[in-house]
Parts: sequence; C-alpha cells; structure tokens
Amino acid sequence: MTAQTQSESQVRLGPDRVAINGRSEILLCASLFYFRIPSPLWRERMEQLKAFGYNAIDVYFPWNHHEREEGIWDFTGERDVAAFLALASDAGLRVVARPGPYICSEWDGGALPAYLLAKDGIRLRDNDPVFLLHVARWYDKILPLLKRFELGASGTVVAVQLDNELDFYSCADPTGYISALRDLALGHGIRVPLIACAGQGGLTEAGGDAEDILPTCNFYPDNRDPEFETLALAYKRELTLRGLPLLVTETNRSHFLLRRLLSCGVKLLGPYLQASGTDFGFTNSINNWGKPMAFMTSDYDFGGMISPEGHVREEAYEGRLLSRVLRLYGEDLAEAAPLDADETSDAADRLEWRERGFDAGPYRLGLRGGGRLVFVSDTTRELCLMLPEAVSLAPWGVEGAISSSTAELCEAAGGEDGCVLVFHTAEDADGKVSLKFAEQPTVVSAEGADVSMTDTGCMIVFGGHIRASCELAWDDGRRLNVFGIPRRDALLLEGIDADRRRLTFGTPPVDPGGSPALELPWHASGIESHLPLPAASAAMTEGYECLEKSGIYRGFAWYSYTAAGGGMTRGEDSISPRPLAGLLAAGASDIVSLYADGDYASTVVPAGASRYLPLPAGRSPVELAARVEIWGHSNFDDPRLPALRLHATKGIRGLTAVTSERDLSKGWRYRRTTDPSPDPARVAADADDERWPMAGFGGWHPNDTRTLEYYRRTVTFEPGLDSRTLWVPGLESRLTVFVDGAEAGTVEPGDPWLSLAPWIGAEGGARQLTLALERRLGVAAGKPVLLEGGKAVLGSLWSAGERELLASASLAEPDAAHAEFPYALKAGGVAWLYASLPDEGPRGGWRATADGACLKLTAFAGDRLVGRLWLPGGEERPAMSGGSPDSFYVPGAWLQESADRRLRLLVEAVVPGQPGVLRALRFAAV
Repeated sequence: MTAQTQSESQVRLGPDRVAINGRSEILLCASLFYFRIPSPLWRERMEQLKAFGYNAIDVYFPWNHHEREEGIWDFTGERDVAAFLALASDAGLRVVARPGPYICSEWDGGALPAYLLAKDGIRLRDNDPVFLLHVARWYDKILPLLKRFELGASGTVVAVQLDNELDFYSCADPTGYISALRDLALGHGIRVPLIACAGQGGLTEAGGDAEDILPTCNFYPDNRDPEFETLALAYKRELTLRGLPLLVTETNRSHFLLRRLLSCGVKLLGPYLQASGTDFGFTNSINNWGKPMAFMTSDYDFGGMISPEGHVREEAYEGRLLSRVLRLYGEDLAEAAPLDADETSDAADRLEWRERGFDAGPYRLGLRGGGRLVFVSDTTRELCLMLPEAVSLAPWGVEGAISSSTAELCEAAGGEDGCVLVFHTAEDADGKVSLKFAEQPTVVSAEGADVSMTDTGCMIVFGGHIRASCELAWDDGRRLNVFGIPRRDALLLEGIDADRRRLTFGTPPVDPGGSPALELPWHASGIESHLPLPAASAAMTEGYECLEKSGIYRGFAWYSYTAAGGGMTRGEDSISPRPLAGLLAAGASDIVSLYADGDYASTVVPAGASRYLPLPAGRSPVELAARVEIWGHSNFDDPRLPALRLHATKGIRGLTAVTSERDLSKGWRYRRTTDPSPDPARVAADADDERWPMAGFGGWHPNDTRTLEYYRRTVTFEPGLDSRTLWVPGLESRLTVFVDGAEAGTVEPGDPWLSLAPWIGAEGGARQLTLALERRLGVAAGKPVLLEGGKAVLGSLWSAGERELLASASLAEPDAAHAEFPYALKAGGVAWLYASLPDEGPRGGWRATADGACLKLTAFAGDRLVGRLWLPGGEERPAMSGGSPDSFYVPGAWLQESADRRLRLLVEAVVPGQPGVLRALRFAAV
C-alpha cells in the first residue's frame, strides 16, 4: 500500500501489524454469506460468531444474485446488502468485503451472470474491455454500498477484495485486469485496503503485482502436515520484504490449524465457512470435486462452527478459547513477529518436545512488549498449545514474569489486590509453570497442585486431567491465584468470579438430534413427463445451441424435435423413415432426459460433451423431446470436461437421429514416432502408406513410454446425411483427426466426440481418415465408432424457473390424489407431491430427510425453492458435494413470515429400467 492510500484510510498496514483506528488487531474472521441465510437470521448468526470469539466476517457479494436478468437489479429483501452491512456494523464485526466480479464460493457460475456467456468474443476475468464494461455496471451498484459502510463512514468494512483466486485461472493479463478493477474501486472512493487472494500460492498471478494491491493467501493444507509452517513462513518472509503483513483470507475451519498459522505471524485468520448455509433456488454450481464432475448440494455445509439451521457445534468452543488467548496478549500479540528458529531453538529443544509427543515446532513469536509465545503441535491429536516464555505479569498487576510453561495461559485478570492466572494443558500431560517474582510470596494453599519455591520464584505442577489451584500471597496482602484445568474445561470456561478465587464454566453443546419426526399426509399428481410444464414460458429458438442465447439462465428447459434427414427405407409400395440406431445429443449439459415418441429413453449427465443413447432395434420415432435442467454453471475452470469451463453454456447444441453405428476399430495402416509433432508427410491425403503394417486401432504393442501413433484408412460415408460424428469411447489420451490431410479437430478423454460433417458434406463418399494418437505406455486408445444420421429439427423451446414451476404445481394440484409412502414412479415418470406443514412449528424450522432411490427432487416450501436432491441409484448420478445430499432445510423464519406452509415437491424418476421410489420423507424439528 502506498503512503497516500494508508493516510486516507482508517486501516494501516505494516509487516507485523494491521492497525484499525490506530490499534493493532488480529482479525479472527468467519465467512458469513447473507445470500445463503434467511435475512431474519442475519443478526442471530452475527451474535453467535461474536459469542464464540470472532471479531470479523468475510462476505461475498454475488453479482448474479442481484442482476438475475441483464439490467434488472434487486437489492431488496433477502438481497438487501445495506441492511446486512448495517447489522454487521451494529454487531461491531469488521467486514472483509468480496464483490468479485468472480467469487467462486461453489456458487452458480462463481457469480458471473449467465447472460455474459451469450456475448460473442467476451473474455471473462481478464483485461477485456467488453467484460470490464459489464463489471463496471456491477461495481456501480455494489461499490457505493461498500463505500457507505467503510470503516470511518457508517460501517465496518476494513478491506475490499478484487476478484478471487485469479491464480487458478488462465488470465492473460493479471496486472492489467486487477489494475482495471483497482481503478474502478478507487473511482468509487474506496479507501480501505484493496486485496487480491491467491488460491494456490501465486501472488503475482492472483494480483498481478498491481500497485496498491495487497496480496493475501488462501491455504487449504492437510491440518496434520507437520511441515505446514515451513510453507506459511516462506510467504511471511516474502510479504515482509514488501513491507506487508501475511493475511490468510481463507483456510480450513480447524482452530488447530489457525493456531499453527498464528505461529507464523498471520494477522488475519479467515477460516472458510464457519457459518454454514443453503443454496436456495437454482444457485448451486457444478465443479471439479468429483472425478472430476460434481454437483454441489443445496446444503452448503463443510462442518464449520454453526450448522445451516444455526446449531452451535463443538468446534465453536475451540474458537472461543483461541479468541480468549488473543485477547489476553492483546496488541503485544497483534504486533508479534516470528523468531528465526536458529536463534531460539536448537536440536535439543526440538528433541525434548518430540519426546513429549509434539511433532511440529517449537515455533516462537516475539511479543511486542517482550517475551515470547512458544507454539508446539501434536498433529496426530490436532492439538496446538501456545505457551508463554519470559512473559511479564505486569499487565495483571504483578511484578514478575512467567519464565516458562508447558501449559497454555488461557485467562488472566488483575487488580490492586493481586491477580489470577488460568492455565490448561493436554489431559494426559502435566502442566509445569515456572514463575519469577521481584518479591518472593508465600504459599497459602494448594489443591491438586505441587508448589515448590525457588530462589527467585516458584514452580507449579498440576495434572492435565483434574482441576487444580494454588494461592500465593505477599506481605502487603496482594495475592496470586493460579488455576490448572483440563483442556476440556478450558473450552467451557466462562470467566472468573468477582473475588478472583473461583472459575465459572458453561455446559457442552447439546446434540440437536432426537426430536420426534413429523408425519404429514401427502397427495400426488402425475404429469406428462416429456411435455413442458403447463406454466412454462416459450423461448426464442434462434441460437438454441445454448440456453443462455435463448435467455434461459436457470431452471428447466424443454426441447421438442422432429426426426428428419436420417434417410428413408423404400418398400414395395411405400417409403418410410429408416429405423433409428439411437439418439446423439451434442454438447449437452447439465441433466438431460430424452424421450422418443413420448417414451422415456434415459437421463444422462454429459458434462457438456455429447452423449449417444442406443434405441431398441426397429424403432422409427418421429417426435423427439429433451428435458434439460441447469444444475448450475461451473464455479471453477477445469479443462477436463467441457461443462467445467467457466465459460461453458447449458442445453443441447443439437440432437441427431442416428441411423448408422459403425465400428471403425479394424483395418488401419499404422506408423509410430517419438516426435510429438504431427508429421505433414504422414497425415497428407496422398501419403505413401502402402508399406505401413496393418493393425487394429490401439492394438500395436508399444515399444516406447511415449509415442505419437498414426492410424490411416479410407472410410466410405453414406450420401444424403447431414450428421457424421466420430466417437472414441474409452479414450484416455489426446487424438487429432485429419480428413483428406486437413485437420478436422481433436478428441479428448472428457469429450470423445468430433463432428466430421463439415469435412464430408451431404454427398458422402470415400475419405481418407488419419488419426494421430498421443500414446503413453499403459494408456487406453479407445474404440473409434462412426455415427451417421440426420439432425433433428427443433420445433419449440420452453423454460421454467421458480415462478413457472410453482404455477405449474398449482395447476396440477386439483388432480392430486392421496399418496402413501413408499411412493413409486415408473422410469422417466414425473409427478408433484403435496403436503402442508403445521401452523405451529418449531422456531428454527424443519430438516427434511429423504429416503429413496433413483429419484431427483425439487422442493418448494411456500413460494421458495429450498432444496434440490438427487437420491442414490443409477450410473449417471454424479458425485454430490458440499453438504447433505439427501436432506433440505425449511427455515422457520420464513414460515413465520408467511401464512403459506405448503410443500410442493417435483419428483422425477431418472434411471432407465428402474422405478423411482421415495420410501419416506422425514421432517425433524430444528
């Protein structure tokens, strides 16, 4: 940060300090996302975080949450950013604001509006004038709100983050991009520090080394890695050279890891998602947490301190204990710096701690006012202790010091008549506290502790499994009470009573389980599964290759087609359509259910690639239909599957009625080389291949660990067809395809399809195919298959978001009949299930858990979409990540706001040949 910027801000930075309003602080910062928590619960979550020691929150602001349609903005109700920031200010919580434009956060598209995907030539997350023009519109809305609630104005915003983990993305010009975002922020008067976080350690790649940008780190290590401090300290040294502090804007939720980070001089500790939430509506994303495909659940919960329903978990008490220690040492710790190990710790010191069971450390922080904190960790038990060494007792009214200790000081209080010190240690270890005094006291009492006086002080020893205490006194009446308590008690410590002779403790967290289940009467109404829902909206069909170009950004879509162009069969007296071998959905994403003449074919998850579905022999369907659900746009950028690219679109790029399926695995001429570049002489149409040996595709035994293999053969293509696709199932490498010597494209393992139609034409005929296969030893080549047929003709395209789905549910409800669990649907079937929650319910609401198989559920409570589930069953079900895959949360706060307690579930049976069964739906009070 430049001197000018710092002088204008209430937040000042140095290598070993973050000063807010002139006072150095360590920010213990929990993620709290207003868009995943009902607005009536915002204040409650803030109070919970404060109660367990957190003094700051980090907040994403999702662009597409506020601009759901281009140019239409919403900052009201559940989207009221100003109300949320005002509550944070009232609660005294510092705010690290993260307005993107890209946020990741496992949110639909990383918060980039889907309409951007329909913009030709746009380069997302880069120094692209078209993209930045749209970003400027977003910043025009969000940055004035952040400025209004900056520290020093009417709020507590202490930093603003630009973009998010840009080092995970192939940005061509990170310096230009981040500089452009910086200029927009400064243009709106932002004066708090501007930060850019590195997701995988690339400080330059994340922030472009742009002027006035503070780089921060996101660390997600193995909590038990005994060498982790080495990595963190390397970044600490790098940032110290730049005159900046080490801020960790994201890391794991374990306070064990936070303690280890603290030992490295970190001044902002930002465990990601200590307050869990829910992806209500169509806001889920897809990403690479699977193999590599994963659908994010509606439940957004990684096991942090607070559950989506607001239950406090045991880890919260670790947070309170850590915050207590931070408060004890105050600014001395807030300005502490790591000490070089060779100055303070030698091999004998390390060996001594290893013998005590601590395999990481010791690491030492030099406190501002003198003395040190020694950090030692037992990674097996995930226990890190912060031990005082040569720490003065003057802040608590005693002339003396804690010379050394194997127990952690977790509370202290002092006054004119003396002070009290509270230590804790591991329950299977002894705590040894060595105290040094200017004047020697006498031992008044000792219970459960051994006290031995020395020439300059005393040694107090207590077992970590019991509560112990001792009292020392001076001749002038001052006294020192020292308590030793088990670590489990330290987590529950509430405070010290008024006379400083007793400690007060709270109670452990209560398991919220065990509440009786709610039984509801249900009704069901089946609907035509291949037809659009009655209230669906017609969409334009120009550019139907992706839904975004048709203005469809979320929810469901229905395509209707007529099979055509697949060739005809001439009989003695008639001409009829040729039987179809199958259907080929090109470039399809996310969830695609296909129907032929109203009969269910399958539900597939092509991940943006194509997918071929064989049909029973002899079928000649005319009417084809596809139902597509957008589970979510990718929040990441992964080249292994087309749908995982950040710019990936949804829907179907085309449907082909396949009339011919040909195996091309035999009859190839073969040549190999270790040169990785394609040889023009070998791919040319007139290449001399007569002396090349014959081989099956991929069948030649490899003699090298890495080769480029050439396969050539002449293929005769049937005339009169407009769709010709090469499919290579089982491919595990990269394949480049040449037609008559011209490069036609590449085939990848995650997208093993290539249209050859542009190079063949409707006339068909003989063509020379050359396939150049990048081959590694032990990698499968796959089996080339040629699919030919005619492109189906699109008739109509319909869509339904939340509003249309609810309207359709209401239209179908009069036909609903009583339903009992288990409730079954035939394969491909779709139905609405109806019930109502009781008028009087628990304040927290309900957690609904589904027991079933081969079903997808879209659940509405009142007028809100509260969850989407995909129950186990079938090979197409993707990995479900992010939280509970079989339950959803109905917030009591929303039920109390509305008289509408109806539950409406859209259920779909999505496994061919298997009925979808919902055995039970259990509602438990939360």
